[in-house]
Amino acid sequence: MNDILIIGGGLAGLTSAILLQQNGYQVSVFEKKKYPFHRVCGEYISNEVFPFLESLNIGISESAYARINRLAITSVSGKILQADLPMGGFGLSRYKLDHLMYEQAKRLGVEFIFEKVDNIFFNEGKFHITTPGNTVYETPIAIAAYGKRSNLDQKLNRSFFYRRSPYLGVKYHIKTDLPGNLVRLDNFQGGYCGVSKIEDDKSCLCYLSETANLKKYSGIPEMEETVLFKNPYLRSLFKNSEFLFESPEVINEISFEKKSLVENNLLFCGDSAGMITPLCGNGMAIAIHSAKILADSIMRFAKKGSILNRIAMENEYIFQWEKQFALRLKSGRLIQRLFGNTFISDLTVSTLGKLPGMTQILVKKTHGKALIY
Repeated sequence: MNDILIIGGGLAGLTSAILLQQNGYQVSVFEKKKYPFHRVCGEYISNEVFPFLESLNIGISESAYARINRLAITSVSGKILQADLPMGGFGLSRYKLDHLMYEQAKRLGVEFIFEKVDNIFFNEGKFHITTPGNTVYETPIAIAAYGKRSNLDQKLNRSFFYRRSPYLGVKYHIKTDLPGNLVRLDNFQGGYCGVSKIEDDKSCLCYLSETANLKKYSGIPEMEETVLFKNPYLRSLFKNSEFLFESPEVINEISFEKKSLVENNLLFCGDSAGMITPLCGNGMAIAIHSAKILADSIMRFAKKGSILNRIAMENEYIFQWEKQFALRLKSGRLIQRLFGNTFISDLTVSTLGKLPGMTQILVKKTHGKALIY
């Protein structure tokens, strides 16, 4: 029996674990992989969460992260738009950031169980979580922070799982001649690619593509040469960079559908609570912020070993999450429609280039305010 069990050790799971453990709860985290490891992610983080990350004492200030304050967007045909990022952000790999957070969680006493979770169900006020070895863990509070898509979604009968998603994500780390303060978004037919500096003078190159692009070709390299390279900026980036992975990190079936934050008393956080559209400003910052909201709701309505009011706790979490992110995620979904199409991306870049004020409005719509902690 634990006070709180968290399924998934990504940014949302680790943030929740650190906050709850340092406030007196006994927390255990299930994670399938051993740290450090790579995840498919753009690895640009809005400065809205930087002071909060400093407060967690994970050593973020000592990390060799890249500071980013400029945005460039290119259309499929090669038109380019450039703008300032007033709040700005920083680049740091998930390989490094997740490991920093994991090490701090361990120092605080969080238990890590490096096993896959087979099933979870709620009965008589407790969650029962099973692993492949048929070990059963029990807890009054469980958090699902396992990411974009999992077999658990099927076992929990979540409706989105049965609708096929048309997107896949691909990530590389590269060495390239790119300004350290720039995040660039390059359009191609059926998708878009983000590239920005991270630590150690490396860059993260991560793109989202319609799965239909891949089905037309023999594999990812052929798809990239045939589809992505139609954008001259992407062609130059791929041809003039040193690729540091033997093969890319890939994730399929990325869904941008709205998901429930609470189902059968299970609390969902991060991408498990709703995939964050890349053009919402920054998925990493939203995942961290959402975990802070969830931890605050738990600490308000649950004491060590008991829950004062489960319904009030769940409603508080839903209310605060919607207040912070509903409009921002909606804006991101609308803005995403302006990208990933040859004609529309050309028109968008050309129009916004003549309307710098509108560009700044869109930037503000997709970035949050500084996280108060």
